[in-house]
Amino acid sequence: MTRRRVLMSWSSGKDSATALHELSQDPSVEVVGLITSYNSIVDRVAMHGVRMELVRMQAERLGIPLIECALPSPCTNEDYQSTFGKALLEAQVLNYDSVAFGDLFLEDVQDYRRSMMSTLKLASEFPVWGRDTEHLASSLESNGMRAILTCIDTSQLSDKFLGRELTPVLLEKFPTSVDPCGENGEFHTFVHASPNFSSPISVKLGEVVKKGQFSFIDLIPTD
Repeated sequence: MTRRRVLMSWSSGKDSATALHELSQDPSVEVVGLITSYNSIVDRVAMHGVRMELVRMQAERLGIPLIECALPSPCTNEDYQSTFGKALLEAQVLNYDSVAFGDLFLEDVQDYRRSMMSTLKLASEFPVWGRDTEHLASSLESNGMRAILTCIDTSQLSDKFLGRELTPVLLEKFPTSVDPCGENGEFHTFVHASPNFSSPISVKLGEVVKKGQFSFIDLIPTD
């Protein structure tokens, strides 16, 4: 059987990790690479604030090649489309058939990605699209996935949750206005354990940095 070859858009967080896990359960799919865009000035994943060193450790534990897309800073939408598009085209050496994203329900984001992929003559797919976010978030721990909150939009959620594990107990403490998966940008995460990892990634909490309405906590690898 010829398997569909998929390139996974990888943010280091729970949504892309969940989408990857979903793809890994499909015998007709082979994930041939990860692609991560990051701020080239600080060497961190944009919005998540995660060190690229940790992303490389994730890729190593997944046993999947990582394509790194270095974005300028500041980065306009035109800069992003040009740089990410170039990286996607260069990644075609992996002979992939489509690009997968971990989006859940924001139709404008999905439309944007579809349009961008179409312009590049690439297919796109969304393995966890339409999933119930409360069930998805509350089942992470029982499914063997562990995620730490690394970035919080303090206009929507208190930064007292920074550095905490996303567990059912923590979810109960969120305001009802907050989506359990942070799909509206309330928070972002870093996955340090997954059923797809060969072993967990050990980290410790570093300093908290505030930039406008966003608060970030540094995660420092201790392996």
